[in-house]
Amino acid sequence: MILSKFVDELPILPILKPTWKDPLLTYYEVNMTEFKQSLHNELNDTTVWGYEGSFPGPTIEVESGERVFIKWINNLPDKHLLPIDYTVHGAHNDVPQVRTVVHVHGASVEPDSDGYPDAWFTNGFSLVGPKFKKEVYQYDNNQRSVTQWYHDHTIGITRLNVYAGLAGFYLIRDQRERLLNLPSGKYDIPLMIQDRSFHKDGSLYYPNQPPKPIKGLETSIIPEFFGKTILVNGKVWPYLKVEPRKYRFRLLNGSNTRFYRIKLDSGQLIYQIGTDSGLMEYPIGIHEILLAPAERADVIINFTNLEGKNIIMTNDAPAPFPDADPANVVSIIMQFSVSLPLTNIDTSVIPQYMEPIQKLQEQSASKIRYLTLNDNMDQYGREFMLLDNKQWDYPITENPKLGSTEIWYLINLTTDTHPIHIHLIDFQILDRRPFDVDKYNKGGVIHYTGPAMPPAPQERGEKDTVRANPKQVTRIIMKFGPYTGLYVWHCHILEHEDYEMMRPYMVIR
Repeated sequence: MILSKFVDELPILPILKPTWKDPLLTYYEVNMTEFKQSLHNELNDTTVWGYEGSFPGPTIEVESGERVFIKWINNLPDKHLLPIDYTVHGAHNDVPQVRTVVHVHGASVEPDSDGYPDAWFTNGFSLVGPKFKKEVYQYDNNQRSVTQWYHDHTIGITRLNVYAGLAGFYLIRDQRERLLNLPSGKYDIPLMIQDRSFHKDGSLYYPNQPPKPIKGLETSIIPEFFGKTILVNGKVWPYLKVEPRKYRFRLLNGSNTRFYRIKLDSGQLIYQIGTDSGLMEYPIGIHEILLAPAERADVIINFTNLEGKNIIMTNDAPAPFPDADPANVVSIIMQFSVSLPLTNIDTSVIPQYMEPIQKLQEQSASKIRYLTLNDNMDQYGREFMLLDNKQWDYPITENPKLGSTEIWYLINLTTDTHPIHIHLIDFQILDRRPFDVDKYNKGGVIHYTGPAMPPAPQERGEKDTVRANPKQVTRIIMKFGPYTGLYVWHCHILEHEDYEMMRPYMVIR
C-alpha cells in the first residue's frame, strides 16, 4: 500500500489550556484516551492513544519559574492496542496490560514527579506500581526557555505506549528569549517527527516477532523498529503552506528507533539556534541536522524570496544507525509550500548572539565514571543491550552527590549508536574518541586509536541526550541537582530501553 505524499496539511498542535490558573500556581488535568484519528486521507481512520484526544498530544506552554501541577489521568481501555511481550522485565503476566506514567523529557523535577518507570498507574488509579507516590505531579520549571517533550515511560511497555501515540511537546518560555525577536506566534511551530507502519485497514502495525521468529513465544520484543512512513505532528508526509519569511521550527525526533539526517532539497542553510536543553550561544548555519531518538534541534528556516517554490525536508540517515539496511531508509519527511502571501513585513531576526553557556570545567569534576554499553544474548537467543553490563534490577551503582560535577565515559562496545538520556540534569559533551574494542573486551583497558574529536557544532550547548557511537568513548560532564532522589538513565531507542538498557541512579546528599 503506497500512500501519496503532500496531500494532507501539517496539523498545528493545539496549546493546552490549564484547568486552573492563579498568580501562585497553574493546574492541568490531562486525560489519556483511545480514539480514532485520520493520519492520511487515503487511510481509514486509525485507532490511536493520545493526551486530551490529540495525537500527538497538545503542547503545554509554561513560563520559566511558573509552578505547574499536572494530574495525568489514565482513561485508557484494559486491552493494549499492540502486542505485549510478557518476557520483558516489568511487563510480566502479574501486572495489568495497560498502565501509564508520564515523563517530561528534559525537565528538572523532584523524583516523585519525574515519571519513574515503576510509578505506573492504571485507569482510575485502581492499580499502581511499586514506586507510585502521588496522582498530581509538580513541575517547578526552574529552567530557561527550552523545547521539552512529555511521553509515556512505563516499565516494559514504553515502546508500545509511545508508538500508540502517548507523546507531546512541553515548552518553557522566558523574557530573555522574547527579547531576541525570533520568529514567534504562528511562525514558531513545533514539529514532532515519527515513523509508523499501517495495516491495509488503517490500523497501526507493530510487529509481534522479529524477522526470525522466536520459537515458543507468541510475542517477542524486536531489536529495533522502522516504520515505512514518516509522520509529522500526526500526519503522514504532510505539507505546510508558508509565507516568504523566516519561521522557527522546533524539531523533535519522536521515533522509537529511527535516526534522521535532515536536509532541505533546495540546498539552503538551516540556522540552528538551540539544542535539547535550550538556546545556544551563537546560531550556526548548517546544511544537515542529525537527530537521534529524543534529540531536539531549534532551527530557523528562511523562506524569503522563495515565493512559489516547494521545498522538501529530506532524510538520509541509515537505519539502523550507523550500519544500515538501505531498505529501511525513508527519504521524505514533509514539504514546505511557499504559497501564502506575506501578511506583514518580517521584522524577526536570526540573532548574532543569544545567551551565554557556562562551560563546565573538567578539573571541577569530583568523580569520573567508566560505563560500558554492552551487547548480550538472552535464553531465547535474542540480543539485548545493557548499560555497564547490568540489568535493570541490579543494585544501584551510580549515586552522585547533590551539587557535585561528574564526567561519564560512555564506552560503546556494540555496533549501534545509542542515544543516552539522563533524567533530571543537562550535560555538556566533552569529546568522542575512537578506541580498540577487541583490546577492551580482552583486558578491560581503553586503548585509543585516534585523537579526541570535539562535539559537532550542532551539539555545542546544553544537552540531555547524547549519541554514543560504536567503537568510540563519548565523554560528558554534568552537575547533579537541584533535587536528590531516585532517577534513571537509559538508551532512548525505546526497544532497547524496554529490554534492559536502562538503569536507576540516585542523587544523594
